[in-house]
Amino acid sequence: MKGFVSSRLHPFANLGLLMVLLLAAFCVASLLVMVLNYLFFGVGMQDMGNVTQRPADYPNGWGVSMLSQGVLLLGGLGGAALALAALTGNKLADYFMPSRPVPAGWPLLAGLIIVASLPAMSVLIAWNAGWDLPAWAVAKEEQANAILKILTNFSSPLRFGVAVLVMAIIPAVSEELFFRGVLQRNLVQWAGRHTGVWLTAIVFSAIHMQFEGFVPRFVLGLVLGYLYEWSRNILVPIAAHFAQNAFQLVLLYARQREWSSSDFDPDSTEALPWYWVLASLGLCAAGLWYLYQQTQAPRPDALPTEMHTLGARGVAVSRPAAPTSAASRTLSHDGVDATKAN
Repeated sequence: MKGFVSSRLHPFANLGLLMVLLLAAFCVASLLVMVLNYLFFGVGMQDMGNVTQRPADYPNGWGVSMLSQGVLLLGGLGGAALALAALTGNKLADYFMPSRPVPAGWPLLAGLIIVASLPAMSVLIAWNAGWDLPAWAVAKEEQANAILKILTNFSSPLRFGVAVLVMAIIPAVSEELFFRGVLQRNLVQWAGRHTGVWLTAIVFSAIHMQFEGFVPRFVLGLVLGYLYEWSRNILVPIAAHFAQNAFQLVLLYARQREWSSSDFDPDSTEALPWYWVLASLGLCAAGLWYLYQQTQAPRPDALPTEMHTLGARGVAVSRPAAPTSAASRTLSHDGVDATKAN
């Protein structure tokens, strides 16, 4: 499929194009947010900011905030990622899942690893929460926490279902398409595997603008980044990201419905007991090591790969000799098909 721009652009040029597309996608998504909120809730453009900043003060504040967040994430981040893949002439499946389909157990294991990491993450949360932040950062953090507390007040099963859609499913899909599927992909091509994964994790954490949670979210970004880099299938980090968000929503909902007599507080910034932390670290290390070994092991049905290096303009400048047998289909590291015949 031929795109509007070359699929051989240098990774740095792709990143520049991604930023342009991100701005355009957010503009379109913002317009759609205003139209939908007016149609469904009767909230005009002038009142939109007040409603989303103080949702508790307005009858439809919760609905307006949820609709706005969902559309902006899906249309902004997700839209920009899909647009870049389409404009460069790639099939979406080939662009975001350049390897052969992974076994169903891999996304499931990735989700279990993330859930198992929560006790260990509590140590990072407690340490990060103790940072001496400037007053403006503390004020912004308190404002964000106050809004989040209102949005996660599930007065009915319907609200909980909407929250799972907007706070778990949509972020998992849109953020992973953008950060891992496009941003990390190009940063890895430009700066190398580990540098690209780490840079993406920094951007992923920083863009959330939650200073007291920067470190744990950065570590989460690293795990998601390596899960994608190992598996080369976007479904693996999507499953892990969804598990992270959905599990916390379930804990909040269970506590609000008083389904458990436990005093556990999902909103707490205190570290869990050391034995939980050690068990968490052990389970996560074992799970990640197993998944790494599985994703690196040669598979009987694996397609051959075609290694190449990029020149200054992002053009492949070196290739191995063409196979001498019958025509074969090859995949580059980026999932670009190349069909060669004798």
